[in-house]
Amino acid sequence: MFGFSDETYIDVASGNGGNGCVSFHREKFVPKGGPDGGDGGKGGNVVFVVKENLRTLAHLKQIRTFRAENGKPGMGRKKYGRDGLDVEIPVPPGTVIKDAETGALIKDLSDETRWVFLEGGRGGKGNFHFRTSTRQAPRFAQEGEAGEELRIGVELLIIADIGFVGFPNAGKSSLLNNLTNARTKVAGYPFTTRIPQLGMFRYDDHDIVLADIPGIIQGASEGLGMGFTFLRHISRTMGLAFLIDLTDDSYKEAYDILCKELHDYDPSLLTKKRIVIGTKIDLEEGPKRLKELQKERPDVQIIGLSNTSGEGLDKVKQAFIKMVSLSDVVEDDGFTTEIDFDAEYKEET
Repeated sequence: MFGFSDETYIDVASGNGGNGCVSFHREKFVPKGGPDGGDGGKGGNVVFVVKENLRTLAHLKQIRTFRAENGKPGMGRKKYGRDGLDVEIPVPPGTVIKDAETGALIKDLSDETRWVFLEGGRGGKGNFHFRTSTRQAPRFAQEGEAGEELRIGVELLIIADIGFVGFPNAGKSSLLNNLTNARTKVAGYPFTTRIPQLGMFRYDDHDIVLADIPGIIQGASEGLGMGFTFLRHISRTMGLAFLIDLTDDSYKEAYDILCKELHDYDPSLLTKKRIVIGTKIDLEEGPKRLKELQKERPDVQIIGLSNTSGEGLDKVKQAFIKMVSLSDVVEDDGFTTEIDFDAEYKEET
């Protein structure tokens, strides 16, 4: 969707082992040379290789079948057949492998650089191995072992420390641009960001990866807007930043709506650390509405921010650093403010 590929399926198969050889030694002046058939080669493996320069799975939508080479059969004079070549499948960091039918997780490649998924079949033994005192001329050999074949799902989960969530035009892209070298599109219409965007925020000795997730709207859990197309990408984040547009008349309800939509998608998302950022405080109603929001929601830290003037940007930076360092304290103009990161969303009844 929109040129960004974050999930697909592929068919993979490891190579068959080569057959063993039936051969007898033939040499002048050497009568009854006996069996000398060599073993077949091992089939190639299916190997996933994590490439740092890849960002999507688009290449796996162009080629959907990956087969390793079969092992070569054995030869006379006890010569082994050549092993089949591995097939390597390049994937970006953050890729997970799932069963195509059940969706069950097979492997998370986050901490891997090279992972053998399917082993090639073992090569068959040549007739040399089957000689005995009573069977001196075996005229059979072992067949190679068949490889494995499987259809799997390949899914990309972006690896980020903090994910931005909010309605369209809440200022997520502008904040990402202000804190990182990312240059995402910013415009005055909804769904400007159509694919997840990453940026590296460097502050003193800290490197924090930020992810701007395309805006969700009320009813996303029912498929409205982009639905939950990209929300899987915040499943690995350490914390969430809720951005709320203070110029929107629904600013008081926005946080609860966002929490409910996240809860409907995956309740575990609301166990993550979180802060709320009220944006556009430089506009007329901004400061007043920020104070009202802070008064009504004492259970969560709310920071005012202007992406235009930079007001509140330092507080946001400090909050992000504390969130990633697992600290529950943020310095605020010489005062220490306790953050209730564990406050869980409770649906009103």
